[in-house]
Amino acid sequence: MRRRRKKAEEHTNHERWLVSYADFITLLFAFFVVMYAVSSVNEGKYRVLSNTLTEAFQEPTRSMNPIQIGELQRLSGTLLGDTPSQAPVETESRAGPEVLAPESEDDPESGFEPAVGAGNEAARRQEQKRLGFIAGTIESVLQSYIDNDEVSVSHSGDLIEVDMKSNLLFPSGSAHLSRPAVRILRDLSRILKPLPNPIQVEGNTDNVPIRTEAFPSNWELSAARAASVVHLFARLGIDPRRLSAVGYGEHRPIADNASEQGRRNNRRVTLVIQAGTDPERRALSRAVGGGAR
Repeated sequence: MRRRRKKAEEHTNHERWLVSYADFITLLFAFFVVMYAVSSVNEGKYRVLSNTLTEAFQEPTRSMNPIQIGELQRLSGTLLGDTPSQAPVETESRAGPEVLAPESEDDPESGFEPAVGAGNEAARRQEQKRLGFIAGTIESVLQSYIDNDEVSVSHSGDLIEVDMKSNLLFPSGSAHLSRPAVRILRDLSRILKPLPNPIQVEGNTDNVPIRTEAFPSNWELSAARAASVVHLFARLGIDPRRLSAVGYGEHRPIADNASEQGRRNNRRVTLVIQAGTDPERRALSRAVGGGAR
């Protein structure tokens, strides 16, 4: 009688647990990545969110007569607003017969919009406080570049100056904005767009001469770089009437051109954010008084 063959026993796989273990480790890794991303707070974005929520939950004044004669009316807004009343600061306005008279045109320190009380010292302090808040907002947005010594922000009196190293914005000997420059200036435009303040863009170079077909001297290079920034700001929605471009060449150094570090510091573009809304008077005051430098 023919014997039946025994069925071969199936081999037992003792490593099947590795599949489940690998899946578990992958999910655990993804979990910790998400937790880390959630825990990292961007201060600039947090400030935008905070101001937006504050604006959303503020109850507007309900009155049959919304204009209060002769009284201060404070308006607040957010970084993402599109009008001056939506600026990331408090603004003041007066209505009725108690509007303050504008100060004398002969005053070289003038520059505030008469509507906010140009001749009033309290209004001046309020404007300077507003500029201080704007400077703090710019610092928080550009903090990573400030930490790398590529950008510096200073506030003095009725001026804010944002110094940006040229190598951060332009290739050597060029006035074409780099991609990182567009990102930085786009972030700045979100802050500056809703404000009424005039903005002067100043181009500066070191004392190394340049003689190319496009730029016969440092005058042309510095002016072209300032104009490139102004053109981008205009395309990003900032009112062109608030913008001006100036090229100083190598004639306004902030460091010694004898060293490479000094020349690097002198190659810069400076945004000068001025008080008030009158660019012509502010530009004249800055030229006569030398600004905050």
